[in-house]
Amino acid sequence: MLAAGSNEQQVLLQDLYDRMAPEGLTPLWEVLHALVLNEPSSPAVVHKWSYARMREYLMLAGDLISAEQAERRVLILENPGLVGQSAVVPSLYAGLQLILPGEIAPCHRHTQCALRFVMEGDGAYTTVDGEKAIMRPFDLVLTPNMQWHDHGNPTQKPMIWLDGLDIPTVRLFDASFAERLAEKVHPETVPAGDTLNRYGANLRPLKGSKADRRPASQPLFHYPFQQWRHNLVEMAANADIDPHLGHALEFINPADGGSVMPTISAHVRLIPAGFETAPRRSSDGSVFVVVEGEGTALVNGEELRLSERDVITIPSWNEVRFAASQDLILFAFSDKASQEKLNLYKEHCA
Repeated sequence: MLAAGSNEQQVLLQDLYDRMAPEGLTPLWEVLHALVLNEPSSPAVVHKWSYARMREYLMLAGDLISAEQAERRVLILENPGLVGQSAVVPSLYAGLQLILPGEIAPCHRHTQCALRFVMEGDGAYTTVDGEKAIMRPFDLVLTPNMQWHDHGNPTQKPMIWLDGLDIPTVRLFDASFAERLAEKVHPETVPAGDTLNRYGANLRPLKGSKADRRPASQPLFHYPFQQWRHNLVEMAANADIDPHLGHALEFINPADGGSVMPTISAHVRLIPAGFETAPRRSSDGSVFVVVEGEGTALVNGEELRLSERDVITIPSWNEVRFAASQDLILFAFSDKASQEKLNLYKEHCA
């Protein structure tokens, strides 16, 4: 064997690599250090988007292209560290969608799981398999994978929401399928709010009965702000505060108590005025929306000012602390659900 690192060894190794390459063979020993890391090192970076700036560009786009022309009129929140990948963190996509008065975003369905977090407007709707969810600010609405959905705005004001999808995860597995319905709008199958009445109060139709109409794995798709905020505030009034999270509630799938979608977790937090959370790291890539209040996020020592409707992304294993100058309510979604299923998720609290 030649001496390690000798010029002769390097020349011969390079010759070997050149001969192997056309046959789809490469040496692990040259890249192992970059494949099996001691801890996460995301190519994504911490970033904040100002809602006011995003809204300005989105409304300009609304003057230039219709929702029907675009199919979905959306500005992608592309992480500056992932240019060209349409990703906010390596596993997730985020975008800001606009539906103007009188518009319809045509009906389609796809493999990707999607959530909608309403940022502005009141009274537009997302239809899921023929049932309308009437959307109000800070509602969470799901469109589970391969369920027909369209969006419409019969009101006199613009409707804007944040989309969160697992597009990069589906792309990783090369498992994307999509269909467009021949009609723009899915025929109405039940009155608006029917699913909330059947599945949204810790109740469900008796299994096997004709009233049990939603898919068993994903019965609920609308989580109204009025309800989740009430629950969060009431819990905060009577519960001990977690030093690393503040007060936090996770959205769940009532069918199994698990994450709200198979690949995406979502939760809300309340951090009281004057409170600062202790340092925390987690392996999930996350997107946060400021629902109410003001404060700061201190990420790896960098301070980001937070105002209502701002969006920030915190990639895997970045140390974060939140501080509230006013009562601060945050919504977040992340890839924690995928990581837990694969036994990958970790967190560290200092």
